[in-house]
Amino acid sequence: MNALRLLLAVPLLAGSLMCQAGPSRNEPPARKARLQLVTNRILSPVALGVPGDGSGRLFICQKEGKVWIVQNGKLLTRPFLDVSAEMVRINPAYDERGLLGIAFHPQFESNRKFYVYYSVPSDVSGSNHKSRVAEFTVSANPNVADPATKRVLLEIEQPQSNHNGGDLVFGPDGYLYIALGDGGGAGDKHGPAGNGQNLNTLLGKILRIDVDATPYAVPKDNPFVGQEGARPEIWAYGLRNPWRISFDRGTKQLFAGDVGQNKYEEVDIIEKGGNYGWRIMEGFHEYNVPDGADKSKLIPPIDEYDHDLGISVTGGYVYRGKAIPSLNGGYVYGDYNGKTWVLVNSGRKWERADLELTGRPAGGLQILSWGQDEAGELYMLTSASTSDGFTGAVYKLVGF
Repeated sequence: MNALRLLLAVPLLAGSLMCQAGPSRNEPPARKARLQLVTNRILSPVALGVPGDGSGRLFICQKEGKVWIVQNGKLLTRPFLDVSAEMVRINPAYDERGLLGIAFHPQFESNRKFYVYYSVPSDVSGSNHKSRVAEFTVSANPNVADPATKRVLLEIEQPQSNHNGGDLVFGPDGYLYIALGDGGGAGDKHGPAGNGQNLNTLLGKILRIDVDATPYAVPKDNPFVGQEGARPEIWAYGLRNPWRISFDRGTKQLFAGDVGQNKYEEVDIIEKGGNYGWRIMEGFHEYNVPDGADKSKLIPPIDEYDHDLGISVTGGYVYRGKAIPSLNGGYVYGDYNGKTWVLVNSGRKWERADLELTGRPAGGLQILSWGQDEAGELYMLTSASTSDGFTGAVYKLVGF
């Protein structure tokens, strides 16, 4: 399904013989939860952020360029932020560009700053685009951002329209982590090794920056600081299109769902300086191995599945809420085709179990993203094709 792959295209590549974990032959029993509708009035919801200020508000990115607030269970009628006039024109049904990520500063309560990732034209014709990370400040009205406070931190030229990545998350260390795809096309045909393996480009990477500087600073302990031919912002590399990254509130590990090429989808735990293999590997499997390549240091995924099971992975969160005890400590994620799973760490490896969700709409849905609120409860952001056209909805996972 090409439309889907445009929405979230990314495979994390990893070493083959170093399998810490793979698909389990004896999968544990299925976990269960119920979907509770939050809103079905946001077209193409692709990211959800929370400010950590005790307000309980949910900030939902609409790919077309607006951020909406759900407060006390109700969708507010005025957008919190609207950057659509700055963006490239997109088709929400399949385009991988748009407003793709939002994150709130760890000191948001005092400085009222937040960050968004969105696609803007890079020339007058508008035929080319770049990905922008920008800072905004909230206005005197806590439910409306002040557009005049925009401060551009970073812009990355994109060679093609797909594989934009686009997630933003603050880590436990207070730094901003940015997920970037390999620049698009098929097979990462960018240069002799591809963008994923090229340390002189930010594409196909996870970045780590300090936003409390102008325009930003690079933390001194980033793994490639001072290395010739390497961008110091890089935290990890060898990614195809990391579609949704998240930190586990318990272990502080960084998880990523990396969309695959033609055969395999994967989930990775991102480590400092780690090489996740793309385009050398697709999941646990060789993809495009150059002569003399050393695969021994490539980090394999913790889970992989083939395209008999799914078509494009949507990375999620490790559950740390209270409403669904059976999910505690499990990594909840899904696929664009609507399937959902939980990865459980047995102590030696991660094992995949089905996650049964009741309350799904009769016509099915496509999973675009996941979100987590201040209490650690999870949300599923979806789209669906209906007789009335293309729709979007946000659901909360609740117990029975």
